[in-house]
Amino acid sequence: MSVINQPIRLGMVGGGQGAFIGAVHRIASRMDGQYQLVAGALSSNPDRARASGEELGFEPDRIYTDFNEMADKEANRPDGIEAVAIVTPNHMHFAPVKAFLEAGIHVICDKPLTATLEEAQALAQIKPANNARFLLTHNYTGYPMIRLAREMVAVGKIGKIRLVQVEYLQDWLAEDVSNKQADWRTDPACSGAGGAIGDIGTHAYNLLRFVTDLIPAQISAELDNFVPGRKLDDNAHMMLRFEGGAKGMLWASQVATGCENDLSIRIYGDKGGLEWSQKDCNSLWFTELDQPRQQLRRGGPAPIDFEWPIRVPPGHPEGYLEAFANLYQDFARILYGEQGYTVVPGMSDGLEGLIFIQAAVRSSQNNGIWQDLNILEEPFTSF
Repeated sequence: MSVINQPIRLGMVGGGQGAFIGAVHRIASRMDGQYQLVAGALSSNPDRARASGEELGFEPDRIYTDFNEMADKEANRPDGIEAVAIVTPNHMHFAPVKAFLEAGIHVICDKPLTATLEEAQALAQIKPANNARFLLTHNYTGYPMIRLAREMVAVGKIGKIRLVQVEYLQDWLAEDVSNKQADWRTDPACSGAGGAIGDIGTHAYNLLRFVTDLIPAQISAELDNFVPGRKLDDNAHMMLRFEGGAKGMLWASQVATGCENDLSIRIYGDKGGLEWSQKDCNSLWFTELDQPRQQLRRGGPAPIDFEWPIRVPPGHPEGYLEAFANLYQDFARILYGEQGYTVVPGMSDGLEGLIFIQAAVRSSQNNGIWQDLNILEEPFTSF
């Protein structure tokens, strides 16, 4: 990795007092010493924004109550932020992402990219100033065993893929609850057209795409609202058809009682199979055709030439926060000028996620009719 001279000066929009994901981003950014959080517009509530900034030790003139003011002033400071993390609810992604990219400041944005496909397409057409780059935090792609699985698939260790099964199961919305995290996720005005499918289904879909690199052609979806009165889906079943003939199934649920945060993927080719679960994130199960099933462990021997993205020796568990930090580390590599490093999710992944949500909603509204995704026809960008 490139030599670090100075940490990247980082700002944050959203993530103030009481926000879960803001704290996760802050921990992930600090883990490898490559970022220093120096400014923020941490809440739309001015009092909370100031209190949150003071709590994090920001200088008074770098505590903002408006992200537009923050983008303008930080872009014109000699010591202004070089990157900003956007950790607001979905409907509040578009405006700050646009403002900071147009100000020439690199953007790290929580997923999904926006609340609507139209907003995502508009962002994809932006010409960022000063070659500003964009990272979308599909953090589960940062797990070392997921990185290994991706490389094993790419070099043909399981042959031509036939079947893919991916699941993301939770139970925290199994009944009608009201709190800060639940309220915006179940409100179409804040979350967009997708409930569970937008919140965790996009993670499952992105994980499938990241590991397999399969191009989805069609989707058939059934979205349900099991909790009475809920406006958005809390459970999604779907089938996928891929170019080349592979088939897949995706299940995303926030009403699966007994499942805390169960993300898993199984991939089967004509020469072997791979299985991974977040519940045992430091293991990857690999089976070659007509051979015993093998458990591959993080940091241990690998069946291919592989550079482990890890921080502690084998036997010392790494998990969610470290996977998140890997994305921040990857993005730092790009910002430090390391050439050819493109493993991080970007704008095109965000746009594809919104295409996926829209196709799933349309399919479900039409009794599960097969819906074309048209992934390759969309105007993807590379930043």
